[in-house]
Amino acid sequence: MTQPLGKLPFGQFLVDNGHLTAGQVEAALDLQKSWKSRLGDIILSRRWMKSVVFYRELARFHGLSFVDLMQETPDATLFDPAEIDVYATRSFLPWRRNEAGGIAFALADPSPELMADLRRRHGPQTSFVGTGRFDTVWRLQEFGQKTLSDDALHALYRLNPQHSGRVVFTTRQIVFLYLVAAILFSAFCLWPETTFFVTNLIAALIFFASFALKFALSCVASRRDVDVKVSDAEFATLKDEDFPVYTILVPMYKEPDVLPILVNALRNLDYPLSKLDVKLVLEEDDHETIDAAKKLALESTFEIIRVPPSQPRTKPKACNYALRFARGEFLTIYDAEDKPEPSQLKKVLMAFRKMPANTVCIQARLNYYNATENWLTRMFTLEYTSWFDLYLPALEFLRIPIPLGGTSNHFRIDALRSLKAWDPYNVTEDADLGVRITQRGWKVAVVNSTTYEEANVSIPNWIRQRSRWLKGYMQTYLVHMRHPIDFYRKTGGVGFWGFQFFIGGTFMTALLAPFFWAILLLYTVLGIKIGIGAFSGRIILLNSINLLLGNGFLIYTYLLCCFKRRYQHLAPYALTVPFYWALQSIAVYKGLIQLITKPFYWEKTQHGLSKHTASELEGISP
Repeated sequence: MTQPLGKLPFGQFLVDNGHLTAGQVEAALDLQKSWKSRLGDIILSRRWMKSVVFYRELARFHGLSFVDLMQETPDATLFDPAEIDVYATRSFLPWRRNEAGGIAFALADPSPELMADLRRRHGPQTSFVGTGRFDTVWRLQEFGQKTLSDDALHALYRLNPQHSGRVVFTTRQIVFLYLVAAILFSAFCLWPETTFFVTNLIAALIFFASFALKFALSCVASRRDVDVKVSDAEFATLKDEDFPVYTILVPMYKEPDVLPILVNALRNLDYPLSKLDVKLVLEEDDHETIDAAKKLALESTFEIIRVPPSQPRTKPKACNYALRFARGEFLTIYDAEDKPEPSQLKKVLMAFRKMPANTVCIQARLNYYNATENWLTRMFTLEYTSWFDLYLPALEFLRIPIPLGGTSNHFRIDALRSLKAWDPYNVTEDADLGVRITQRGWKVAVVNSTTYEEANVSIPNWIRQRSRWLKGYMQTYLVHMRHPIDFYRKTGGVGFWGFQFFIGGTFMTALLAPFFWAILLLYTVLGIKIGIGAFSGRIILLNSINLLLGNGFLIYTYLLCCFKRRYQHLAPYALTVPFYWALQSIAVYKGLIQLITKPFYWEKTQHGLSKHTASELEGISP
């Protein structure tokens, strides 16, 4: 885009034409020496020039005419869908035929190398005009929409259909479920007492094993260093020149109000701005959020990616679509309300350096900034602390597939692309991707950096969100249990059984808990025994012990979290676990119904409901 390091022709050109001061150019050159970024990227990231003015002057500097692709539409017949990735990464498009019959290319980055390459490929009649990067991205989305949408939806299915959730229940699974139902029905008819007891016993063992696993994970995480510790001193040794371009995807839908908070948080990241590649991934028909993004007058670090409407309308499909435009060596996702710690990207890079080469994903911890707003936010905070500070690091330590969080997971972008990224049909695409990474023989790690989010303050909103999560866990379980023997071979015994009782156990315990509580309450309140003869007492005793141990395990874990995070003020609320998990059961049955009736429906979580959001918006300067 600009001249080699240490030379000033383009900078002086901008000074001579009154666009920059000599002091600004000098500051840009100083940053260039430390960041090892191009001069133009630095100028744009500092917002010293408007983007359209910069690209117009860049074209003039290279002796090119400037065209506004939004006004002077390119010839769509020249667009080659097979070249989409090249267009996106090198910022150009074929524009029109020139007088010599060759192709005139519109370049946002008119480097001599790119011009020479295009002439070599398209002949000496090739000519060039300048344009803006925004224009190339916008028109590329327009002309490549069909190809981009098709790949976002079907790339994983084409590569590996057995890992795609496009088919909810396979024929084998349906036959298996019918056989189990038929066997149970026959057994109940022939041996009702024994069958009821055995069925209850199996359910109780699943329930116990799931909570026992989580208790064991808590013990492992509390007694060992199971996550990647990166100290301030370690990442301080990194130099700005060592940092690669880092892509950040921010999928949003109908969230214009929280957009300024997110933008402010990203601007506060301790990372060279010229090496950030931020994609605001917005639905094409979400005009309100698109307009809000435009009004913020964002620097060129930010780009708007408009995802065309298609079914299913899910976050993973949108991320797949935006991935084609990513320019970074590493990539992460942040949600609309996220506030990552400023040092997170640097810590992640250092964590990748410390881990084996087959580590392809680093998960940051997630927690909440409005933990004390009400009872629900307190319980949600305790749950998330147990999940990201204890369970996930211990899962990786034991080589059990990790269900990634939906945000703040950092990927080597080449590995992500080789996996065909996210499953657009899975509504917890993060959990599914973590399992697929493990099956590839790759590693996931958890780093000691936290992204703070907005905890749900509304129970109905929480149930909508949680029902989607649990439905996605059911999808993930069904997908990876299509070929259980193959899954066992790839993950090993510990990984296989850990998957059963962590991923599977999460939704199965929520499904079973109401039955255990009902049996216990019917006996203790009404004196009604469920079962026949001697078995009835055993069932009540078994379920009572199960509920006592399950809730006891969770209370212990939540108390452990209080001391680990210094959340001692939340400790009394750990005793209210049974009420919190009653909500989980409501959500899981809603998710189960949707799995059957509308499996790909994305229950939208409304953000910005917290009182903290309004106060923070007031404190953000425009």
